[in-house]
Parts: sequence; structure tokens; C-alpha cells
Amino acid sequence: MKRIVLTAHANGRLDVLAAVGCSITRSQVARWIAVGLCSINGRVALKAGAAVRSGDLMEIDVPDAVEATAQKEDIPIRFLYQDADIAVVDKPYGMVVHPAAGNETGTLVNALLFALSDLSGIGGVKRPGIVHRLDKDTSGVLLIAKNDAAHTALSAQLKNRTMEKHYLAVVEGTVKGDSGTIERPIARSPRDRKKMAVAEGGRPACTQWRLLEALRGASLLDVHIITGRTHQIRVHMQSIGHPVAGDPIYGLKHGVNAPRLMLHAHTLCFTQPRTGERLCVEAPLPEDFLQALIKLRWEPGVPLPPELCRQNG
Repeated sequence: MKRIVLTAHANGRLDVLAAVGCSITRSQVARWIAVGLCSINGRVALKAGAAVRSGDLMEIDVPDAVEATAQKEDIPIRFLYQDADIAVVDKPYGMVVHPAAGNETGTLVNALLFALSDLSGIGGVKRPGIVHRLDKDTSGVLLIAKNDAAHTALSAQLKNRTMEKHYLAVVEGTVKGDSGTIERPIARSPRDRKKMAVAEGGRPACTQWRLLEALRGASLLDVHIITGRTHQIRVHMQSIGHPVAGDPIYGLKHGVNAPRLMLHAHTLCFTQPRTGERLCVEAPLPEDFLQALIKLRWEPGVPLPPELCRQNG
């Protein structure tokens, strides 16, 4: 709770003058007035239309913001691994990880709340159990903490870069060489605040890639991210002239035929917080990704690279 003190510079209604002074809506101020959070010259005012004269002192107690609690929803979700402390899920393409403006329902968190009885609370009421995130249009491995101790330990692994994440990506064009490293800082784009961009003064970011197969007008890569910046792979690959195929934000307008963002979080290796065991979990390629990949191959009948054929036990 914080208090805002305003001096009226004109005669008027309490809700109107307070809304202007606090830069909020009259309806919000009216709710605060109704529960006794506003006063005029030290006296509580309970009516939005209470008269205020020029020179009067208005005091508004602003409640602390509280996030709405995410609701349980019976949404099918695939678990790749579970124990008492953690769960690893295979997030589908098109699913938002946690509720936010415009996506309050149908998210992975809504599904987790229904499927699991315990989730860590460190991430807040809208992000219970969420240790790291994937973009809406990226599919694959996502790690969930069932308690705060596990969440803290896993977050430390992310920070210390002892958690290893590999993605499979189909990128536009033929890459030069068999492997490479991209070390370029990433920041919010100054031209479009909804996008990220390589920019001086941005946060350090490092992406390593390895060619798995040359395709028709594209390349299949194993991508290992050393850091975990927002849209890192998508921005870094665009910066070297090979954006991820099917990318609606950073991709080509007339690139290869792709039904979706061709980016899949394939494997995740980490240390189990309680036992110290090193675990590696893999999410097989989704069918839409796999079929799009097959159509781009020069020789569809030739066996796929071994990395794409392993299945979870």
C-alpha cells in the first residue's frame, strides 16, 4: 500500500480530480473511494462525487497490485519425466507457457495446475513451477519445479550455465561450414518494442550451431544455447542471414514452405536437485515438424540423422 497526496488546483469531484492526479481511470478511483481509501483534508470520503475545492488536500491509499490466480483447466499434456521434485513436459506448438494479458486461459500453467498437485510458488501465482520458458510457437522440452527448493536449485543451474539445452532448427538457406558460434548482444529493438535485435549495449548472448543435414533451400541444425535471452536463436540466426523457417516475426516473407516455426526444444540435460543425478530428457519431433522436414530433404528415403530418431524410454 502506498499513499499519494495531491493538492486540488480547481474545484471538482473527488473521483475526477483523483483520477487525473494518479493517472488512472475514474472507475478504479471509485472502487478505492467506496472502500474508504480516499480522504479530503484528513476526512475519509465514501462518495465518488464528493466535492473538492481548490486548495483541498486529497490523500489516496493505493493498494498493492495482486496478480490474478491462474485457474485449473483439463488440457491434455505430455509428461516426459517426473519425480517428487520435478516434471518435464513436451510443450506443444502454439501453446503459451503462462497466463498474461490476452492469454488468461489455455496455457501450460492452466494445464499443470490441473495435472499436478504440487508446484513451486517462486514464480508467482501466474507462473507456478515455471523455471524457464519457451516461445508460444516453439515446441519441446520444458522443465517444471514441484517445490521451492527444486526451483531455486534449477534456477541456479540456469544462471551458472550447467543446464544444457539443445534445439532442432530448420533455417533458411545453406549455412557455410559444419558448425559455428554466434556471440552477439541482444536487446529490445529500438524500432519495434515487441521484437528483439542484435544491438550494442545489449545483454551478452552466445549460440552454437552444428549442421545435421543440408536441405532444399534450407539447413537442419542442432542449436545449443549457452545463454537464454528472449528470442535468442531466432534473432541470432536472422543476424547471420539464416532466419528460422516459418518465423512470423524474424523470418523471410517468401522463404521455404513451412507450416510453423521450425524450432523445437529437443533435449535438456540438468542435475536432479535432491539426488545429484545427471538427467537428459528428449522430446521427439512433433509430426508437423517432421513432415515439413521430410518434404525439404533431398533424399526423403534416406534414414534421418541419429539425433532425430531417438525416443524417450
